[in-house]
This record gives sequence, C-alpha cells and structure tokens, in this order.
Amino acid sequence: MEDYLQGCRAALQESQPLHVVLGNEACDLDSMVSALTLAFYLAKTTEVGEVFVPVLNIMRSELPLRGDNVFFLQKIGIPESLLIFRDEIDLHALHQAGQLTLTLVDHHVLPKSDAALEEAVAEVLDHRPIEQTHCPTCHVSVELVGSCATLVTERILQGAPEILDRQTAALLHGTIILDCVNMDLKIEKATAKDNKYVEKLEALFPDLPKRNDIFDSLQKAKFDISELTTEQMLRKDLKTISRQGAKVAVSAIYMDLQAFLQRSSLITDLHVFCQAHNFDVLVAMTIFFNTHNEPMRQLAVFCPHAALRMTICGVLEHSHSPPLNLTSTPSTHPNLQAYLQGNTQVSRKKLLPLLQKALSAYFDSMKIPSGQPETEDMSREQEDKELDRAGNSLISGLSQDEEEPPLPPTPMNSLVDECPLDQGLPKLSAEVVFEKCSQISLSQSTTAPLSKK
Repeated sequence: MEDYLQGCRAALQESQPLHVVLGNEACDLDSMVSALTLAFYLAKTTEVGEVFVPVLNIMRSELPLRGDNVFFLQKIGIPESLLIFRDEIDLHALHQAGQLTLTLVDHHVLPKSDAALEEAVAEVLDHRPIEQTHCPTCHVSVELVGSCATLVTERILQGAPEILDRQTAALLHGTIILDCVNMDLKIEKATAKDNKYVEKLEALFPDLPKRNDIFDSLQKAKFDISELTTEQMLRKDLKTISRQGAKVAVSAIYMDLQAFLQRSSLITDLHVFCQAHNFDVLVAMTIFFNTHNEPMRQLAVFCPHAALRMTICGVLEHSHSPPLNLTSTPSTHPNLQAYLQGNTQVSRKKLLPLLQKALSAYFDSMKIPSGQPETEDMSREQEDKELDRAGNSLISGLSQDEEEPPLPPTPMNSLVDECPLDQGLPKLSAEVVFEKCSQISLSQSTTAPLSKK
C-alpha cells in the first residue's frame, strides 16, 4: 500500500488525467479506508494508462480531529504524509481541463460547491439508500450494509483476491468492526454480509487482531483528545446557532471541565478561537464519567460581552423545560461562567433551543424603549411555549453540521447537502451513547433493592 500511495503523490506532480476515488466530506474511518482500498484495487486491476488516486475529502489540517483515523493509520503502518487531501488537489481545475474522472465511495451526492464535478462521476459505491433525483447518471452500486468497507472487501475478494495483503485486510477488517459496533447483535447494525466478510478476512489472515481488541482501541482513540490543542478540541465536535448576526458556538468536549479550565493560556485561546470564527459566545459542554462510573455533564459559558453572557446564563439557570439543575462552580477566568449540570439527561441537542431562546431574549431586551417598564416574568406555561417556538425556529439557524456525529463517526458520516443519513441504517452518536449510559445508571439506582443495614 505504501508504494502505491507514494506513486499517487508522484502522479500529482505530472500533468495527466486522473481517476480520483473520493470519500465523503465527513472523512470518518469508513470513508477514508474505503477510498484508499477501492483505489488500490482499481489500480491493480485496470489496464495500464489510467491513474487511480484516493482523495480524503477534508483539509490535511482536519485529520488530527479524527483520532480513530490517525490511530489506525499508525497501527497499520501507513504514513500520513503519503495521503492526499482535498486541499492538495484542485478537482475543479482538473475537470475543466478534461483530465478528471471520479468514483464516489461512501456517498453518492456531491455538495452544491462540487455540483460541476457531477459530470465527471463514473461510478458510485455506497451503503445508504439512494437519492434517485440527485444521484449522478453513472454506474451506481448501493447496498444497505453496516459498512461501506464491506462492499469494498466483497469487490476485492470477488474480483482479485490475490492482491489482498495483510495490511489491506487489516484496514478493512478493523473498519467493518468499528462501523458495525463489534458486530453486536443487540445493536443490529451489522448485516449478514458484514459478518460474512469479516469472517472471510479472518479466515484468510488468522493473525488479524481480535475483534474486541481492535474495537476497543479504535473507540478509545475516537474520543482521545489528549494530543489536541484547545482550538482542535473546540472544533472536533462543534455546532453553531445564530440570530440577528450573533453567533454561538457549542462544543462537546469529552473531559472534566476543571481539567479543561486548567489548560495553559485557555482564555487567550478562547478569545482567538471566537475572533477567528466570528463567534460572540462559546458554550462548552463537557461529558465524562466520574470515578464511580457515573455520567457527568458540565457547562462553561464564555462571552466577553457581559450583558449577553448574563442573559444566556440567566436563561440556562432558570430553565424549566427542560430543567438543567445547574450549580455554579468556581472559575477564576474572566468572562467565563462554569456550572455543574445536575440533569445529565439534557444533551447538547436539547440545549440548543435554550440558547436560541437566550439570544431572542437578549435582542428583545435591547428593543425596550427608554422609560418603558420591562415585561413581567413569564409564567411557567408561557416559558414552555416560548421554548417550543424557539426549538421550532432553531432549524433555520443551525449550522450544516447539526446532524449528530455518528459513532463509530465520526461524526459523522456524510455531511453533504441534500443527502440525509437519518433514513439509512441505525446510527450511534457520542450523545446517544452518553444518554443511554445515563439512563442505565439512573434505572439501576432507582430499581436496585435497598441493602440491609
């Protein structure tokens, strides 16, 4: 694989037609491995003259945010320097020069920004329901399996099994296991075909890692943020909302809030992050398990604008639908308010309408003419209705990445326009896993028999 990828990088330096195998914009492990292995297969089985190049559909700087991808590449022994990223190849220029052919893998609808490239698409290999009205007019192969890597494995074993070496097999094997949640029957993500090809790979290469070992290590790597900068932590799992020009960033961070607040130069980093992305407010929701294996959530609200920060904190503190049960925690950082969130059932997705409501309250307060009395506090029923309206209006204000990041996703499967993934196979997200654990913990504490004293 290394020799092949080295040749791909060399091909970029020459002016020649290229057949690009392009993964989706999420570039989760399935997308990355499917692009690499399918391009490798096509290069090995196609007549001399056509150059197949796998392209990861993100900027190179985004790769560190995908911990499982980075970990797996290192484990398999593929140097990141050999990979080709979207910011290192100009697909539009190649297309305009008549030198581009595209194969889409792990997605089948290009984003609007790439609409012109649809003419160059020759083939699609995907594992989600097809969007017939938007799919390119080309050869389309779609099958509803748990992992696109399963379909690539099938293509290789049926077409040219002799090219499959241990390194390529390990890439496919680990990816299918992660995508299919370790083939867990209770999750019902793995199909019969997923199981079939995992077993075939294990039969061909008996020394492949044990399923539990590779799944656990990839899961751990997915949420390992120890090597990330503060800016990378904030971007790794980010959603945004806006109203009347004000933008709020809401980041999920998988560590204890106090540990996060103790990072060196934190406030400077927060200021730089907000200025770089034009955010007026940054809300960090930390998610972790304590020493008793109990799920915990904490909140930090960073905003240099005192009035806006006070409004947001006031709405969160007094929320009844849902109640956050916030307890203020000490913070020596200026412009930052920290909380312990007592109600761990309120996920970030449920927090977003509250923040939208807070923005509305802030701008409404600015419209009150001088001398006019402020409106009386809303009743509980009125507040709930206002929150419902805020939740309904939130749809238009959410960023494109509002879809819950799939786990094991990253993120995240395809984030392309007009390609909704909620119609496909069941997904897991970090939020869903955390909520399930919270529910299990709660049910155990309420149903466990009282011990005799």
